[in-house]
Amino acid sequence: MTDTRIETPALFEAEPDTDTGPILGPTGRPLPDLPEPPPPPQGSRRALIIAMCNQKGGVGKTTTTINLGAALAETGRRVLLVDFDPQGSLSVGLGINPHTLETSIYNLLLTRDHDVHDIITESVVEGLDILPANIDLSAAEVQLVSEVAREQTLKRVLAQVRGEYDIILIDCAPSLGLLTVNALTAADRVLMPLECEFFALRGLALLNDTIGKVQDRLNPELGILGILGTMYDARTVHSREVLDRVVQAFGEKVFHTVIRRTIKFPETTVAGEPITTYATTSPGATAYRMLAREVLDRCPGA
Repeated sequence: MTDTRIETPALFEAEPDTDTGPILGPTGRPLPDLPEPPPPPQGSRRALIIAMCNQKGGVGKTTTTINLGAALAETGRRVLLVDFDPQGSLSVGLGINPHTLETSIYNLLLTRDHDVHDIITESVVEGLDILPANIDLSAAEVQLVSEVAREQTLKRVLAQVRGEYDIILIDCAPSLGLLTVNALTAADRVLMPLECEFFALRGLALLNDTIGKVQDRLNPELGILGILGTMYDARTVHSREVLDRVVQAFGEKVFHTVIRRTIKFPETTVAGEPITTYATTSPGATAYRMLAREVLDRCPGA
């Protein structure tokens, strides 16, 4: 009798069963032996500001901002998430209805009539706060054009609370306009989520060009923290080829952690909480905790 069974491909690629040689991750490089995250530094704070940036939409910027922030908060750090996208996806992802906001980050950018502490909102995660946004922020792109030092407006806002947090993560809009330039001017580092798909890969050169211009003209201290592969599916040749090409081009700038596709991420948006609390033992939660370790390893003192 002919065996007509079809073998289902494994969700994750298994490494060769061998006792010799290093353990390889999805990027094909030996996985680093990272220590447990150290406790947050004691004494006066000066938050490390990281901009999540990619001009292409749907690459995982908001998902990464929420879940990396939650994973960093688990290490005892005080973390502020800044929703800098007029769509307000970050706010929605943490259970805030942007349509009911009377004040948001927009008001802080355009006037000095509001206290930033009155607008910052606590999340469901201890040590994780959010500076929310809504569609009003889309008007700021036009209104800031006539302002003096328009590229440094967000930097002025964050300076008021920088001493109260260990890390500030900015969720940028999917564009390279004035809002994104503001985020890059305020930031110390850039983290670039990259969907493991060919068209997302093409935009990296344009993003690198924008970062270079900001470094030359506005923020010489800005550095690239790393490139994060997202929406990775080990079952497809395409995902593996894109990830391999990114590693070949950028080497150690690519994080060893890779975020795989999972239905859990859309579910967490509906629930209004990070995956670290919604599905605390899931592979997605584990991946973001590993990413938090890598970020802290690359940023000593954060």
